[in-house]
Amino acid sequence: MWTARVFTLYPELFPGLLGVGLYKKALEKKLWSLEVINIRDYAMNKHKTVDDTPFGGGSGMVMRADVIANSLDKNIPDKEEQIIYLSPKGKKFDQAYAKKIMKKNINIICGHFEGVDQRLLETRNIEEISVGDFVLSGGEAASFLVIDTILRLIPGVVGNPDSLAEESFERNLLEYPQYTKPQKWEEKDVPGVLLSGDHAKIKDWRLSQSEDITRRRRPDLWDKYKKKNEKY
Repeated sequence: MWTARVFTLYPELFPGLLGVGLYKKALEKKLWSLEVINIRDYAMNKHKTVDDTPFGGGSGMVMRADVIANSLDKNIPDKEEQIIYLSPKGKKFDQAYAKKIMKKNINIICGHFEGVDQRLLETRNIEEISVGDFVLSGGEAASFLVIDTILRLIPGVVGNPDSLAEESFERNLLEYPQYTKPQKWEEKDVPGVLLSGDHAKIKDWRLSQSEDITRRRRPDLWDKYKKKNEKY
């Protein structure tokens, strides 16, 4: 069973989005598990201090290495498990990376303030991961994104596994447009090919739509897609 272990200053935020819908059902079926660790519980003094001023001066506070390390060391049973620190200066998190890290349990550190003491990252073999080129007030929101992405890849969590193969990014293509009832809405019709019953034509239409959308909106993905398909 795949386990997500979250180290946070705000454990009351969890399971949050992960405790409803498909993910709640998957939790109940023991397809995955969630452990939430309150970093503050591992502070060393009576005031439960988890941060301090930065050496060298500067604004803000920095989370202490000794406190976070204490929480990690006492809660991660297998030292081979991955530890991720969510940071805007980290490696880009994407679908390919999600597939890579889903093979083992994952431990996520949710930072706050001005970040964490660099010595923590260096002594605990922690990988810094970024969910985008923007700054959040804390790592909790990003942790939901990371866990959500991985959970969709775990067998049995998503009802129809075939749908995963057609989602955006799976082939370096963005997903094609989707339509449902009513067939005509505000003078707009569903594309006729989707009503034809011709599965080959529908497949070709969807591919052409995905290619067009990707080419216009994500030239970086389009280049990857072209290079990959040039090999065949």
